[in-house]
Amino acid sequence: MSGLTKVILVVSALGLAACDNLTGGSGNSTDLNSAGAGSVADQTSAAYFQQEIGDRVLFVVNQSTLTTQAEGVLLSQANWLLANTDYTATIEGHADEQGTREYNLALGARRANAAREYLVSRGVAGNRIKVLSYGKERPLEICSDESCYSQNRRAVTILTGGLTG
Repeated sequence: MSGLTKVILVVSALGLAACDNLTGGSGNSTDLNSAGAGSVADQTSAAYFQQEIGDRVLFVVNQSTLTTQAEGVLLSQANWLLANTDYTATIEGHADEQGTREYNLALGARRANAAREYLVSRGVAGNRIKVLSYGKERPLEICSDESCYSQNRRAVTILTGGLTG
């Protein structure tokens, strides 16, 4: 066996051993639903916010007006943010692929600002919320059909902070 072959085998074995250590060496993967900090079961975690509260609201085509359903999600977000003051948020505005890049950047900004204004109107401090527009540049779904377009017309609340525990 050549020296190069031995080196490759040793590096491969070390790489596989390192992969096993990512789960604590027990072979069990981390359960996001367990009650540990940062899990979905931890009501103060970003994972809980994303999966249980909801991190996105959807919009009607060419609109930045909040729907009743969007207001319900944003009310839950506001209540969560008021209870978890270690977090700040960036609201990302998005649009579907229809229209020009410039139009969709402006529409995404209006959508993000509509969500921000709602959160502020419910008591969340404005200095805790930034807005950012991606327009049509970051679609969730890619197809030329309403089923995709409707998922791409959104505002998404991204949390930062909360890592003091």
